[in-house]
Amino acid sequence: MAAEREGEGAREPPGGWSQAAPPEPAASRRVQTSGSWRAAAQRGAARSRRLSARPCPGSAAPGCLLNFVSEGTLLLSQQIMDIVGFLKSQFICHLLICYIFIVSGLIINFIQLFTLILWPINKQLFRRINCRLAYCISSQMVMLLEWWSGTDCTLYTDPESYHKYGKENAIVILNHNFEIDFLCGWNFCERFGVLGSSKVLAKKELSYMPIIGWMWYFLEIVFCKRKWEEDRKTVMQKLLNLRDYPENFWFLIHCEGTRFTEQKHQASMQVAEAKGLPKLKYHLLPRTKGFAVTVQCLRNVVSAVYDSTLNFRNNENPTLLGVLNGKKYHADLYVRRIPLEEIPEDEQECSNWLHRLYQEKDAFQEEYYRTGTYPAVPIVPPRRPWTLLNWLFWASLLLYPLFKLLVNMINSGSSLTLASFGFVIVMASVGVRWMIGVTEINKGSTYGNNDNKQKQK
Repeated sequence: MAAEREGEGAREPPGGWSQAAPPEPAASRRVQTSGSWRAAAQRGAARSRRLSARPCPGSAAPGCLLNFVSEGTLLLSQQIMDIVGFLKSQFICHLLICYIFIVSGLIINFIQLFTLILWPINKQLFRRINCRLAYCISSQMVMLLEWWSGTDCTLYTDPESYHKYGKENAIVILNHNFEIDFLCGWNFCERFGVLGSSKVLAKKELSYMPIIGWMWYFLEIVFCKRKWEEDRKTVMQKLLNLRDYPENFWFLIHCEGTRFTEQKHQASMQVAEAKGLPKLKYHLLPRTKGFAVTVQCLRNVVSAVYDSTLNFRNNENPTLLGVLNGKKYHADLYVRRIPLEEIPEDEQECSNWLHRLYQEKDAFQEEYYRTGTYPAVPIVPPRRPWTLLNWLFWASLLLYPLFKLLVNMINSGSSLTLASFGFVIVMASVGVRWMIGVTEINKGSTYGNNDNKQKQK
């Protein structure tokens, strides 16, 4: 989330948060793109020559000199930004970032393994320690979005609800339309201090993924096989275990079960027609059983449901690879706080309530595509420095031994050693690309397709 957008005559809102000016309609926005670093440098040099050749009347020399210095400063600033943008897109920078993430993640996973001895002695201490360790991993991903990419994220919500965020347990319902929607969900958690303790309902396969999956295991994340007959008992037990959790937590859930694609949407709407349910234009049919069980198990522990709808301006199609390349996106997140007392306790009535909620979400999406805004107050929560400081700590700890090893290997002159090092780099890049591929929509699961086909039989 970027800095606050200020307008003429804007007033500073109370409570320590910044109120952003409403964005222009989507149709009137234009995406600003810059050329390559070389092209930008050439343009800057040409502009410098024009500035130096510009005549300056003697009577206006002081003002002319001031304008010249001001334009020169702006030009230098733009050139520096272009160079930084060029460096962010380079493979060597990506490799160093991934090296820090992988090595620090494995170190933290190893430390988490030793915390298991605390479970039978002091379970709450085990949980508190693992919240902090998990933050060291997940905050590196958020750092990429906030500081490396510089992505803006404006929160649209009720100011009265805003002051409760981060101070209570909540169930967060997220739409599942973008490759980095999980990252924006983490960013939402980070802004309100609950990133380390945030929970998700995740597919079982992710528990086997090094670093993130193993981190989630120690956070008592709820994993499921997406076969409700087998999952129900396990999911309920995992959720009931969270009732005495010592930290405020947000339970993030994608009720659609899988990412939105046109193919999955067509299959989902066929099921909606067969069941006599209203069709959705921008969402898949929500999976109600998991949500109903979550509400049932966490009632009187969780205070509210945060209905969250994420969109990106200018028809942007954000990707994790784009974030890694330093590309800046502009996200708008609409959050409604719904007290848990308003959600029915009966499972069938709770399912009906969720279907109505998704009809409302569809209407909000329609309004956003038409006007480029949401029906709430735009707020930019302050960006916290801890994600950047955590990454700088691990970078300073891990980059020095890497560079020292590289220098020693070059000085050794052994072709076998250099070849081995090159092989490790290639394997690391392949592994990183595989992890990024997990987030790509066109490589997502076939859960929605297969399951809907089975329901129609």
